[in-house]
Amino acid sequence: MSIQMEHLDRGLAAVSTSEGIFISWRLLGQEVTAATAQGLTAADFRLYRNGMLIAEVTDSTNYLDRSGSLEAEYAVAAVINGKEQEQCAATRPWETPYLEIPLQKPADGITPAGQSYTYSANDMSVGDVDGDGEYEYIVKWDPSNAKDVSHVGYTGNVYLDCYKQNGTLLYRIDLGVNIRAGAHYTQFLVYDFDGDGKAELMFKTAPGTKVIRYEEGAPVSEAFITLLPEDEAAGYSHNDDYRMNGAAYSEHVAELFESWHSHEEVLAGHWPATLEECFGIAPEYSYPLSREDAVRLADYFLDVYAPSRSERNKLRDFEGFILKGPEYLSVFRGETGEELATVRYKPGRHDDGLMWGDYSWNRIEPGNRVDRFLAGVAYLDGKKPYALFARGYYTRATMAAYSWDGQELTETWYIDSGWVTMNNPFADTLHLQDGRDPDFGKLAKQGAHALSTADVDGDGCQEIIYGSATIDHDGSILYSSGGILPEGSAAPGEYAKLGHGDALHVAVVDPERDGLQIYMVHEEGIHGPYGYTLRDAATGEVLYGGFAKEDVGRGMIGKVEPDVPGLQTWCSESHLAHEPSRGLRSAKGEKLDERAPGTNMNIKWAADMTTQFISGTFEEPVTIEDWKRGTLLAAEGTRSNNGTKGNPCLVADLFGDWREELVVRLADSSAIRIYMNTEVTDRKLYTLMHDPQYRTGVAWQNVVYNQPCYTSFYLGTDMNWSKVPVPDLL
Repeated sequence: MSIQMEHLDRGLAAVSTSEGIFISWRLLGQEVTAATAQGLTAADFRLYRNGMLIAEVTDSTNYLDRSGSLEAEYAVAAVINGKEQEQCAATRPWETPYLEIPLQKPADGITPAGQSYTYSANDMSVGDVDGDGEYEYIVKWDPSNAKDVSHVGYTGNVYLDCYKQNGTLLYRIDLGVNIRAGAHYTQFLVYDFDGDGKAELMFKTAPGTKVIRYEEGAPVSEAFITLLPEDEAAGYSHNDDYRMNGAAYSEHVAELFESWHSHEEVLAGHWPATLEECFGIAPEYSYPLSREDAVRLADYFLDVYAPSRSERNKLRDFEGFILKGPEYLSVFRGETGEELATVRYKPGRHDDGLMWGDYSWNRIEPGNRVDRFLAGVAYLDGKKPYALFARGYYTRATMAAYSWDGQELTETWYIDSGWVTMNNPFADTLHLQDGRDPDFGKLAKQGAHALSTADVDGDGCQEIIYGSATIDHDGSILYSSGGILPEGSAAPGEYAKLGHGDALHVAVVDPERDGLQIYMVHEEGIHGPYGYTLRDAATGEVLYGGFAKEDVGRGMIGKVEPDVPGLQTWCSESHLAHEPSRGLRSAKGEKLDERAPGTNMNIKWAADMTTQFISGTFEEPVTIEDWKRGTLLAAEGTRSNNGTKGNPCLVADLFGDWREELVVRLADSSAIRIYMNTEVTDRKLYTLMHDPQYRTGVAWQNVVYNQPCYTSFYLGTDMNWSKVPVPDLL
């Protein structure tokens, strides 16, 4: 079955090193004809310097020219069936060990509360927006006051910029004041959805979102997105500001209480008929509540009940959250930023998080679980890419799949677990219950702070790994994983879902097994059967795992022990980044070492197909570490993102051979730097961007807690080359 993928150029890059000029280029998927135990049967290459042939390369797609110079020009030509093809465009070596792309940093700002903020380059993605075979770079700008969705406070606007590789800024999309800044809010997709050879952008928008076009570094025009006709008729406008302050939130609570008698859950008999019963106090008021009584109960809730649940419940200080107003999903032309379509975001928030469980835990957090968003790309029919947008995973979980044909954004399917029933929305911990929908209810509570897309059942179509559950390509639930609670848990012997987790990896971990595996950490503590698991991706069966009484917050996989078959897995002791690890394990679950590598991000960097990991948080420079060899790269002057998460802007196979590049920002965000490994490799593999699982992984890497992307085949020092799929590209 042929699959729609990008038409990339040769991706030729040359870098000056202490030993000479390192040259690297892509083997394209369509240039591979067979895979055998000895390697891939594919195009060979001739390398030219200043128009003169200097090497014929058959075992790889890189070369070290020890006689090269910075003034030289290099070009490569493929040799297919003994016939030389057209040479690619010539390139000159980088003068530095990295490619630097200058950025135009947004201006500083001041919040309605009078707090100043600055900007730094954050998550990134790539796509060929103009069809020339070279990637453009989409940069998300986060303000310094970006918030976790559970934290109060105003944030600055979020911006998405599109840059050419030479640093030309094509346009900037200002998401506006009605999209809050933080890892959980803006999940942006960059992909060629309609197959016209040019990538589109797709993400959540709101009134106030606008596109600013640039020419020669200066803005030349701006245009707001289209409001839906019914919203415009209702009086909504691009001048609206839906951010709440403490006084507005107090009024919001009073209005909620005044209509308590008519709330759908009260009428259905799920919730207490009176707020006094919810709060565990003596009955005092008659219902429907008068305005005066609603205000009194709101004051009691804000000043007495909420602080009694947790000293952190300072709801009078509530500000910056967006609990009302239209929510949209928009498609933009990647080349120009032009808005192509805008539809209602599905599902809407419904309320301020009350039915999503935001008031039910000891920490009362309006606007938290309701605003947990995920996004991804999947080849649902095995042929073309579809966009996925999700809302919710702690309780209710939903996802909509869309196709884009260049004219219309069409919903393909929609899945919704339904509400998780609470007996008291102000005191119910909702541990791992199903949602109300008879078909999709078991999806509730199973999501993670990321998702993955992969063909887990071998039918040629990609599924969506939604944390501890997997959604089949047709929108049905393939399975929802759980286990028996062990000794030391809250209810030994009972069955429970695996539940939510912060880290998720889908790859061929154990090449001796058929198919893919899922490595995930879980945060349910004593209420869940495992703190970490390796599962069969086709069935959800737990292959190995371990119980943990606390949230296990970090987990990673990679080929760090070259002589041990398969990939290795490891995770933290708890949710704290500085906690010790639970040790390094083999693909079979055997403990190999009490120590373990870092868990922030991995990278396929080395020539021998081992895996490295990325370190550096806050004000530390970013480094690439090898479990055996130590520090391989110290990117001085650069910084990672997202605090203790220590994420680079992007890790992906952007050009050159099959290895991944590291993309990081300078400390002042005046530019991004792209580092590539200049160690010569003798492995000949097509660009990872022509493996559908890897390419869709790059598209969702920016989502929430950035996770590495993996190929659909086993990649490691001990790989069986005969199992590498030969791409069938349109």
